[in-house]
Amino acid sequence: MNASSDIPPDIAVVRPQGRLDSATSPAFEVAVLERIEGGSRRLVLDLSEVGYISSAGLRVILAAGKKLRATQGKLVLCGLRDEVRGVFEMSGFLDLFPVTETAEQALAQL
Repeated sequence: MNASSDIPPDIAVVRPQGRLDSATSPAFEVAVLERIEGGSRRLVLDLSEVGYISSAGLRVILAAGKKLRATQGKLVLCGLRDEVRGVFEMSGFLDLFPVTETAEQALAQL
């Protein structure tokens, strides 16, 4: 997981890579929760390098969104590939979170 450090401290960008499934979601969850517990109240999940997401990955995103909403924070998704976008559409997640094409657009929505 990569994180950007050239943005305000209350904003974090997390860029997972590869697959977000039951094997990789625990590390993804740790990366996301570290940012939130470290004071980030606005979070961008750049999924442009994710080729597959399972329900385990979706669960992490949903939990992060709930945690941020509880503290008046915001979560924006960006860079969804077609395969991942399809999963988000079927699961209804596109209605839960703002989605942009690029990280720059996502940052602008925060």
